[in-house]
Order: sequence, then structure tokens, then C-alpha cells
Amino acid sequence: MDRSPPDIAMTLRDALARQREAHHRHPVPTLKERKADLRTLKRFVREHGDALCEAISADYGHRSRHETLLAEILPAVDGIDSTLRHLADWMKPQRRQVDRMVFGLASNRVVPQPLGVVGVIVPWNFPLNLSVLPLTAIFAAGNRAMVKMSENSRHLAQLLIERMPAYFPPEKLQFFDETGGVGVEFSKLPFDHLLFTGSGATGRQVMAAAAANLCPVTLELGGKAPAVVCDDFELATAAERILYVKLLNAGQICTTVDHVYVPRAKVAAFAELAAKIVPQRYPGLDSTDYTSIVDQRSFDRLVAALDDASARGAKVIKLLPGPAWDAATRKIAPHLVLDAPSDSALMQREIFGPILPVLPYDTLDEVIERIVAGPRPLALYPFSHDARRIDRLLERVMSGGVSINDALFHVGQHDLPFGGIGESGMGHYHGFEGFQTFSKLRPIFRQARWASTRLLYPPYGKVADRLLSFLIG
Repeated sequence: MDRSPPDIAMTLRDALARQREAHHRHPVPTLKERKADLRTLKRFVREHGDALCEAISADYGHRSRHETLLAEILPAVDGIDSTLRHLADWMKPQRRQVDRMVFGLASNRVVPQPLGVVGVIVPWNFPLNLSVLPLTAIFAAGNRAMVKMSENSRHLAQLLIERMPAYFPPEKLQFFDETGGVGVEFSKLPFDHLLFTGSGATGRQVMAAAAANLCPVTLELGGKAPAVVCDDFELATAAERILYVKLLNAGQICTTVDHVYVPRAKVAAFAELAAKIVPQRYPGLDSTDYTSIVDQRSFDRLVAALDDASARGAKVIKLLPGPAWDAATRKIAPHLVLDAPSDSALMQREIFGPILPVLPYDTLDEVIERIVAGPRPLALYPFSHDARRIDRLLERVMSGGVSINDALFHVGQHDLPFGGIGESGMGHYHGFEGFQTFSKLRPIFRQARWASTRLLYPPYGKVADRLLSFLIG
């Protein structure tokens, strides 16, 4: 039974109060304690691998087991291992230069300290990855966490809620299901930091709610990430790599290739390559390697977008034999769309499905102008062996991240920060930047035992005049 909103708010406030009290009792966990938390988190993932795959698949209707292993469990375990290797260095105080206005043997340092309690709002598309990777950075920084799962992750949320208490007490980590109104109340809590991953529309609401508490927010949103295939790059290689990423999780990835720019003379060849590549990977819609669309609303939206493009004169190319979609399993065959109108649904919002518009171009400047005219994307994927072309794209087109001559792989590098810019998000995490995001980088100045600052005490006179003139130069 769903709780009423007052009960939800009270439950969440009580949970936060419990974690806040625990933080006040022990505000700065040791390196040993933080490593123990990370190893416990890793142990949970490893001991529940099969159950996690089954729960996520149940939430999707069908989710490829190998995709869950590859894109969720492997990055979670690998991210924890990477953090364990580097955490001791990250925690060390940083020595800083003492400004010349300070006289004597003073010292400066920056000490990373835990913020306290961090809230995490998790989307449905990679619910384990986007729970565990943030928790890795949060625990590395010495914090406690409350995690709110998506309404489309009911089976996974139930598993986490039931089994995680055997690994972490609620004053350290607690998960919450979305039973109606939970997300709204969760975003109103006075966390020490709030991480949200999801749509831009919901991100605006979360940020507005957090602003009432002056709660700092990291927003990981999405957008229409473009791939740009230059005419010097091998078209077959580009097609293989772009289609792999585009069809992973049936295109339901915020950093996937939303659309691809191809030299006008090579569009037909790109379509022919796609028609050969895709059936080799997925013989049909019933392939266990091919993932379902997560819910009926998303399925209906994607089907309507294909119909809209076709009705407006676009050429819609189905890349698998058999039906274009299966309503019973909510699977949609991979499609290319040529000549999609700029005001069509496919070109106006993030696609988030196995549909790839192919956009012809004549000059690279034309591509740059089209991308720059829209919101800054979460990712940019240029394909070229010409360093000057790559540099031109990187200088002119700002994005959250970049993978050159491939797509998506910058997200899986634990030593690279992940985050958007503008409408694709704000703030970073992963690796060292994640540790910093969830730490207070506390500046500490220690005055020398014998200091000469009294020379600048009022009443000011000639000594102060001479000293200031010397310092100013």
C-alpha cells in the first residue's frame, strides 16, 4: 500500500535525522573505515550478481543479462577497485603556498573532509550502476547516503531495501522505493549534497526544491549527443562502433549517440552498412541480447515518433527482418531515419531508444553551426584521423564529455570526471572528481608563533604606508 504524503515526508525526515546524528557522532571516518565500507559495497554486488540481473530484467520486461553484467556490475566492481587503489592519496592534506602578505613561518593546507549526508536520486536506465558508482565516491569521501530509486525499478528497489541492511545499517545507507510522492519529498530534504540523474524537466524541479535549503546539487541530465563522421574516417568502422553504442540497452542511455552527421555522399553507404551489421548482432526482436523499452509510455512515444517522421516525408529504414515492433514485449526494431525534418519529434527531444537519425552534411563548419545552435550536449563523438579537424570540433563545440573515434567509452574511465554542462547538467563525479564533489575542501591557515601582522594594525602610519607600498609594488 502506498503511504500518504505526510507519512512519506516523516519517514524521510526521520531517516535523515538518524544519519545526521550518526555523522555528528563520528564525522570523519578513517581510511581503514572507508575502505571497509567500499569492500562491503563490492561484496554486496558480487554476492547478489544473479539476483541483481534478474531484478533489473524484470523491471524492463526483458533486459539482456550480458548488458547488465557489462554496463552495471562490471563498472560498479571496477570503480570500487580503482577507488581503493587511490583513496589514501586522495585523503592526504594538500600543502599550499603561503601568500607574501603573511609574515613569519605560517602554513597553508587544504584538508578534504566529509560533507555529512548525501542524497542520491537514481534513474531507471542503469539503476545499479547509477547507485553504486555515486555511493563509491560518497563513501570514499566519508559520508552517509540516502538513495531514492525510480518508479520503474520496483524489483531492484525491493531487493536493495530487503538485503542491503545485512551489509550497512540505516544510519549509514538506506534505500527508498518510489511509491508515489517520494521523489518530491526526497528532494525537499536538507541534505549536505544532492545528486540527481534523470531528465532535464525533472532536474529543474529537483534543483528548485533543493534551493529552498541552499542544498548544493549535482545534476546529470541528458541531451541530443551527436556523432560526427568525417570523410577521412573508415565508414564501416564508424558504423560498427556507433551502432554498438546506439543499440546497447536499446538506446536507453543518456550518453548514447542520439543522431549522426555523415558526409552527404556517404549516407547511402552508411545505411547499407547498418542493414548488414545489425542483423548479425540481433537476428530478430526475440533475441535475448536485445533489451525491451522500459515501459508502455516510452514505447508509445517512440512508435509515435517513427510514425511522425514517416508522415513528414522522412525515409524510415527498419534494420531487422520481421515486424517493426512487438507491443507484447515492448521491443522496437533498430531503425535509421533519413531526412528527418528539424521540427519532427525525433529531432526536437532526446530520442532514448533504438532510432538513429542520419543527417547529411557538406562542410564541417555546417555541422558545428548546427550543434552550437542547440543546447550543449552531454557528449560529443567525433570520428576522424585528422588532428586539426578534431581540434576544431573540440574548440568550437562544448559538451559534457568526449570520446574520439568511438562512443560512450569516456564514461567508463574511472580517472575521468563525468558530468554535463548547461542543459545537460552541472557538476562532476567519478574517480577523484567524485571524491572532491562529496568532500568539503577545507582551507586551513596556521599562523606562525611569532608573526609580524601587528605592523598592519591601526592606527596606520608611515610604517604601514611603506609596507603596503612594498607589497603592492
